[in-house]
Amino acid sequence: MSWLSNIPPGIKNIFKREDDGNDTLWTKCGGCGEMIFQHDLDAAHQVCSSCHHHLPIGPAERLAMLFDDGAYELIDVPEPVTDPLKFRDEKKYVDRLKDYRKKTGQQDAMQVASGTIDGAAAIVAVQNFKFMGGSMGMALGEAMLKAAEQAVARRAPLIIFSASGGARMQEGILSLMQMPRTTLAVQMVKEAKLPYIVVLTHPTTGGVTASYAMLGDVNLAEPGALIGFAGPRVIEQTIREKLPEGFQRSEFLEQKGMVDIVVHRHKIKEALSKLVRVLTKERRQAPVSNVAAIEPPKTAPVAPVQLDKAAE
Repeated sequence: MSWLSNIPPGIKNIFKREDDGNDTLWTKCGGCGEMIFQHDLDAAHQVCSSCHHHLPIGPAERLAMLFDDGAYELIDVPEPVTDPLKFRDEKKYVDRLKDYRKKTGQQDAMQVASGTIDGAAAIVAVQNFKFMGGSMGMALGEAMLKAAEQAVARRAPLIIFSASGGARMQEGILSLMQMPRTTLAVQMVKEAKLPYIVVLTHPTTGGVTASYAMLGDVNLAEPGALIGFAGPRVIEQTIREKLPEGFQRSEFLEQKGMVDIVVHRHKIKEALSKLVRVLTKERRQAPVSNVAAIEPPKTAPVAPVQLDKAAE
């Protein structure tokens, strides 16, 4: 047992991250193992200054660093029926939802907001992995539909930041039904000839990867993000073979063409700003009668943007 976990009662453990994270003074980097002063980590938007490992970031901080002057408007999302299956494992599903809502301050795993990115209007939806692993349930499906409706109504591009462990088991088949629902939401945006951009963050797995997370006109990814349907361990046990180094990481998927470009967190806003302006201009000039002209390019959609691939 580590001595850090054996501190006597009444003595504050400054190395232990509490649920709200507000009292943590130091955080251990998951990449290089270095202890980072939390104030410095917050200033760097949860990116290690030594190895550039990207630590988890909350939706509020994500939206603030993306929108101009950190100003944005949260969009209300319809609330679906709570616990339609009356599910219970170690505790009731309704009680579990209450706990996560109290811890995160959110109603569910996705928040939708509107604002401007370098002056260009955009609708942005962000998943919170701390809310039940960012799992996809009926509430997330409603959030995606609302985001798509707002994008079409405001003639603005839709940008998604994905982070999920997959479907929400407590909602059973109703959770799996969100895969076609979210796919239809994406189709609404594309039929309106508006850009749909996905930023894949760590981790993006399961039904989210199998639906809206891989349907972007352009798919960006943060460095080192785990992206896939089943996890590497499950795949190795199934095929009984050793997987390649870095398998299912964003850099590996970029080499294989599943991800268009890997972008450092500090450059996400710049990259999205350029993409929004390029894609919006191209689509506005496309003739409506020519379906082929308004479809997103099939290969190398980000080549004209000339973004930097390497982290600073």
